[in-house]
Amino acid sequence: MSEEKGVIVIEASSLEEAKVIAAQEWGISPGDVVVNLVEEEKKLFGILGKRLKVEVRPLYPLDLIRAQKMLGELLKKMDLNVSLSLTEDNTINISGGDAGIVIGRYGETLRALEHLINLMLNRNMDSNFKVLLDSDGYRTRREESIKRIATSAARKALSRRKPVGLQPMSSWERKVVHMALQSMDEVETRSVGQEPRRRVIVSPKPTSARKKEGARRNFKAD
Repeated sequence: MSEEKGVIVIEASSLEEAKVIAAQEWGISPGDVVVNLVEEEKKLFGILGKRLKVEVRPLYPLDLIRAQKMLGELLKKMDLNVSLSLTEDNTINISGGDAGIVIGRYGETLRALEHLINLMLNRNMDSNFKVLLDSDGYRTRREESIKRIATSAARKALSRRKPVGLQPMSSWERKVVHMALQSMDEVETRSVGQEPRRRVIVSPKPTSARKKEGARRNFKAD
């Protein structure tokens, strides 16, 4: 058995055997292994059968597959009726009758689970692999909701002429707020507090700062 850049070359009597060997080596399911026949070597007169040289690789990043296994075991202990699937953007999708329970109020449970799984995954590893959790498009719907919340907070900050604090959010959600309001000259955003209670403050910019920014933009436009 040899390994190069995440691909293992195995000698086995069949493709299925190669899958099983690789799965045992990586601690994953054979269904998460992709195989590619490199060479077929026939033994003398076919008496001893044949040996295959097979390239095998995980269907998804190993850390993502391991995270799926951890999450599955955790949700099973919680006796929740859900199923898990993987996507190419390092996301574990959660679906099923109890998916709403996993999401929780404003995604709080989903966010806590994501934080926990990443801690468990990277606890004894040098890598800093980041796993995302989603539930049938919830993140996309949540992103649109956060953008509306951010816009509303900006309007409120401008009308009241004082800072407006948002509810605690994950780093991804805070980034959505910052990105949503970065094109508004009249307000500025900053994150305050410690995880998991870290949140965004939306504040009206001082008039002088807005004038300077406008001048810089006019200069660039010229």
